[in-house]
Amino acid sequence: MALTLTFLGKGGTGRTTLAIAAAQQLAASSKRVLLVGQDGSPAWKLLLETEVGCDPTPITNNLKAVQLKSALLLEHSWEEIKKLENQYVRTPFFKSVYGQELGILPGMDSALALNAIRQYDASGDYDVIIYDGLASQETLRMLGMPEILSWYIRRFRNIFMESDLGKALSPFVQPIATSVLSIDISGDTFAKPTQDMNNILEQGRVAVSDPNRVAAYLVTNEDEVAIATARYLWGSAQQVGLTIGGVLLNQALLTEPIAEAFVPLAVSVIPQRSGQNWQPLLDSLPDFTQAQLAPKPIDIDVAQRKVSLFLPSFDKKQVKLTQYGPEVTIEAGDQRRNIFLPPALTGKPVTGAKFQNGYLTISF
Repeated sequence: MALTLTFLGKGGTGRTTLAIAAAQQLAASSKRVLLVGQDGSPAWKLLLETEVGCDPTPITNNLKAVQLKSALLLEHSWEEIKKLENQYVRTPFFKSVYGQELGILPGMDSALALNAIRQYDASGDYDVIIYDGLASQETLRMLGMPEILSWYIRRFRNIFMESDLGKALSPFVQPIATSVLSIDISGDTFAKPTQDMNNILEQGRVAVSDPNRVAAYLVTNEDEVAIATARYLWGSAQQVGLTIGGVLLNQALLTEPIAEAFVPLAVSVIPQRSGQNWQPLLDSLPDFTQAQLAPKPIDIDVAQRKVSLFLPSFDKKQVKLTQYGPEVTIEAGDQRRNIFLPPALTGKPVTGAKFQNGYLTISF
């Protein structure tokens, strides 16, 4: 299993340059590194001094790079869907639709990129995967997909099975499924077709919440807008369960106000790169394998019946706590998170909540 790193910040702060620098630093330390990007601009070619294709391209010792092309990824994914259809449905109806015909709908890029990263991780060929995304908000939504999709599947499946319609249909589902599908569906109507998807989503959710598996670093400069954007992304990352390991202050002096803006994160000052001399920049980078030392996005204490969420950059007025169903929903900024509680706390009513020093503490 690889460590996946990404960099978040306002456009123009040097995220791509620092992603490449991190890849070079880790490759120099004998890590097998894959640099993954979705940007078709010439930036990578100029910085890496080589053309990067749709398959992993060797750059230096231990370092490869790949540019993801959504259309090609969709073709491959469509073929996988058709294989699944053949597995579950006796008379497939997608067989006459070809991946080469399909266009990219909004949101597909992120889903396809996430799946590609998952496959590269599962290959076992890499120790570190560095993702250079198109935009920081899109990267956060991509990394939040496993938790969000697993919630949709979990909640809607349970609602259907507990409904009068689900109870009325359940006696007839088994014989109908047996005659139409090539699988045995017993108990839960959706269990068999969705089991593989649930396993993948759960693995993704667990990986994103583990800083030894997935972590991000904020990138900023001395510009007030860049600092404010980095702080906002910091809080938003916590809402998808993503650990922020530190801050990279690019081509700027570390002042007391900047340091205070990101307490308790460590701030690394990054010098300007001179031509193709990357070494001073590489020497200034932090140890990316120590992201687990940063504050965790969420801490669940079953014994004390408490859940603590770290929500920096948000104030009390921006945070909303609701409990409509068996889980607790937290809104902060434009991010909404349903807290996946352990069995001992699932369905328990909230008895209290307080927001202090960037932490929302919920009692059950």
